[in-house]
Amino acid sequence: MKKRPNLLQPCPLPLSSAPNLHLSRPRKPPPNLRLPNLRPPKLQLRLPNLRPPKLQLRLPNPTTPKAPTTTPKPTTPKAPTTTPKPTTPKAPTTTPKPTTPKAPTTTPKPTTTKAPTTTPKTTTTKAPTTTPKTTTTKAPTTTPKTTTTKPPTTTTTPKTPPQPTPPTELNAGNYSLTDEKTKVVCVKAHMALQIRLATPKANGTFIVQPKSTNAVGGCQATQANLTLAFKEGLITFMFNKNTEKVYVDALSFTLNYPLDKKVANGPPYSGKANSTNLFAAKIGHSYSCRNESLDMGNGLYLDITEDQMQAFNLTKSNEFGTPDLCPADKPNYSVAIAVGVTLLVLIIIVVVAYLLGRRKRADGYQSL
Repeated sequence: MKKRPNLLQPCPLPLSSAPNLHLSRPRKPPPNLRLPNLRPPKLQLRLPNLRPPKLQLRLPNPTTPKAPTTTPKPTTPKAPTTTPKPTTPKAPTTTPKPTTPKAPTTTPKPTTTKAPTTTPKTTTTKAPTTTPKTTTTKAPTTTPKTTTTKPPTTTTTPKTPPQPTPPTELNAGNYSLTDEKTKVVCVKAHMALQIRLATPKANGTFIVQPKSTNAVGGCQATQANLTLAFKEGLITFMFNKNTEKVYVDALSFTLNYPLDKKVANGPPYSGKANSTNLFAAKIGHSYSCRNESLDMGNGLYLDITEDQMQAFNLTKSNEFGTPDLCPADKPNYSVAIAVGVTLLVLIIIVVVAYLLGRRKRADGYQSL
């Protein structure tokens, strides 16, 4: 846009006319002089109608096929190469056939398309179907079976080696104690022992093996201690002697054996007899009993069979004295007495009935 000249601005004079000028006061303009009403021209600027360009984002088409093209290429060769080789030799034999030099010889021919058609055959779903078979969980499941807890269970069983398999019959053993001072046998016993558990919840038995049992203890003037020690525990007999008889006043046992099969590593069993007058016999006599069962408390019993024991005053040859039988082995005459009394009563009844009948017959006859 060109600027218009300002008409009110004084025009500069040339320097050549400067000496002829006379400076004087400006004259007042005449009153009737009207200056033209000069207004500045209106400037109208027209800006070009600028519109923002439309942004159109076009996604590149080659990126989309690249993803499928790149992904199948690494996957297809890896699947047949890794999986079929360990499984069966058939997979590697099929793969070299498409890679044979026959393919480049057929390249000028239009039958080159057969090569890509053979490649999808190699990438058919048959290969992945074989791969899950090779990667089945059967292999890892077989490995934990080898590492099952059976070895630790077998290790726990030898921790409790004192667990003999009880025989079908009890075996009696001979046990004796010798006084260290007098070198005389003070206690002698011949018996078979069995510890039995009998409760509503559990049942079990333990048979003492005589071959693996040792007799230990000591003897005094009126007391003797016979302890039968074995790997699984011990049984203790405390003998006492008075002026008339010898008896056992304390009987106890401790057993570290799983009588209850449900509790393999439970606490040891212990029992104590409630009676204080057991296996009593006269002085110089032995106590004898075929079969006897003692209540040891808490559902535990001590079964003693073929029992014969004696403390103090054995014979000169260290043999048992006269046996004093237990109440169970003593002959019971009550049955014989009852049978005899019954027969006697029957005989009396028969005799009385006969006499009464004979008397009635005599009364029926009259004298002539």
